[in-house]
Amino acid sequence: MDWTRQIDGYCERLGPGYWAEPVNAVTNAAFVIAALILWRRSRGVPMARGMAAVLGVIGVGSFLFHTHATAWASLADVLPILGFILLYIFAANRRFWNMPPWAALLGTLAFLPYAAALTPVLRAIPGIAISAVYWPVPLLIAAYAVALRRRSPATARGLGLGAALLTLSLTFRSLDMPLCEAWPLGTHPMWHILNAVMLGWMIEVYLRHSGEDHGGHLRGAP
Repeated sequence: MDWTRQIDGYCERLGPGYWAEPVNAVTNAAFVIAALILWRRSRGVPMARGMAAVLGVIGVGSFLFHTHATAWASLADVLPILGFILLYIFAANRRFWNMPPWAALLGTLAFLPYAAALTPVLRAIPGIAISAVYWPVPLLIAAYAVALRRRSPATARGLGLGAALLTLSLTFRSLDMPLCEAWPLGTHPMWHILNAVMLGWMIEVYLRHSGEDHGGHLRGAP
């Protein structure tokens, strides 16, 4: 594979230059800002701090992709996202369902065949095919929300909001090229901004479920 191969898949990019996608590049600051906020809020909760750290790496990886626009930068973009998904599922299995580590890990690894099986089906649906690889995530979050509605109603509502935010974010991602002629800037920047909000909110849902004292510092959670 040619890791230096150029990738042009976004409305804003009109050439091979480093700053050919300035808005797509700069809006990745939203991930870093969200990561810093949640890092501070998750003091004393190592799992949440790990999520916040990965959230910051997502912003860096996406910035590299929207500036270098190469195959290696694409990998730097998608791997931290996958890492966040897997880390969150493991944390949710441990905290929301009180699973032992081995069961939480098996449940986490099950995401891979689940996503692999569902993605080709979603690719056949007009309008969402371009983002098919991401759609299994809001569906899984929604499933967790439904399953938790009696066990932990507040957490279920928080997850439901997270699924809704990601659905909206994915809609903007999917509309980037179709609306390019009417909106030359593209809609991909909204994918970054809404994703940063959504991922930060998902960490917040985890923190709130873990328990919070009156001083705003969380304790007693892995």
